[in-house]
Amino acid sequence: MKPIAITMGDPSGIGPEIIVKAFIHEPELTQNCFVVGDVAAMRRAVGFVTSGYESAIKIEAILEAEIGTQPAYSLPELLSIKVLQIGELQEGVIDAEPFEIGKISAKSGKAAADAVVWAARAALKGQIAALVTAPLHKEALALAGVKFPGHTELLQAESAAFLGKSIEQVPVRMMLANEELRTVLVSIHMSLRDAIEAVSYENVLETIRITRDFLHRTVGEKSRQRIAVAGLNPHAGEGGLFGREEMELISPAIAAAQAEGIDVVGPFAPDTVFMRARTKNLDKKINNIKQLGEFDAVIAMYHDQGLIPVKYLGVEQGVNVTLGLPLVRTSPDHGTAFDIAGQGIADAASLIAAIKMAKNLVKV
Repeated sequence: MKPIAITMGDPSGIGPEIIVKAFIHEPELTQNCFVVGDVAAMRRAVGFVTSGYESAIKIEAILEAEIGTQPAYSLPELLSIKVLQIGELQEGVIDAEPFEIGKISAKSGKAAADAVVWAARAALKGQIAALVTAPLHKEALALAGVKFPGHTELLQAESAAFLGKSIEQVPVRMMLANEELRTVLVSIHMSLRDAIEAVSYENVLETIRITRDFLHRTVGEKSRQRIAVAGLNPHAGEGGLFGREEMELISPAIAAAQAEGIDVVGPFAPDTVFMRARTKNLDKKINNIKQLGEFDAVIAMYHDQGLIPVKYLGVEQGVNVTLGLPLVRTSPDHGTAFDIAGQGIADAASLIAAIKMAKNLVKV
């Protein structure tokens, strides 16, 4: 399999630390993975998490031509993490402060964006199998002059440019998933007022189609692919008493999708549909004893409506997947955590889950 690139994320946040932890805790999983980012920032992160055992971990700068030829390796006495330097390489720098920890800056935002752009273009050209993106900071991106508010929009723009299409011709959606629940969003990073305006017949139908395509590819043509759609308003509008979007926009989109043969139902009250879709692990010691939820995915009308239920079940296991792209991209479902950056206490579980999902998606 071609290698998987892990982008460093904002170097002032916890991204470099959780990447180092992922390589330490999951040496087999991270085989054939490499990091795209800053060598000095990664070397500094080793010091944050190893408590004096820095000599057991080697951060090795590699060239683009070496990608895939020298995978990370693990020996009892040494763990090597390959890093493709983006920007100026500061060889041998360990104690320098190239990016101030826990601070929002244009410098960090640019470094994070540059790493994502390189990885996206490499994936589109077929140089890598997938990219896993450590968290970046949206305000830092803006300070750096990046016109896109987050990973999803940036990757959408890169994909459109590669395909020779407009951004509108490459519709994408954010899915947040863990072992218990999958949610897909009609709108992503915008104000709540704008998100309500984005609830249109076309956007809802397009989200249903994109979700169906993902389920078709991942769970199999003959497996259940049942999709639920959440309403926008309390009680899904209660027959028009609390809003008419369900009657005039969402229900017609569901009907159109059903006419295309898609197994989709709704709209359901947003305060109950996520619980109905949840798959429960009946025995935590035996992972395969589960009670499946009623649905394989829930389409949410806006960002917080869909992300709060998944994150409540456990941020450490959530994975962000971008649907609709001509590449595989996953990410942990948490942010840069500037408040704990540099302390070596950040949990790498969500990043590890994102690497596992990326590898699974590549194999499908």
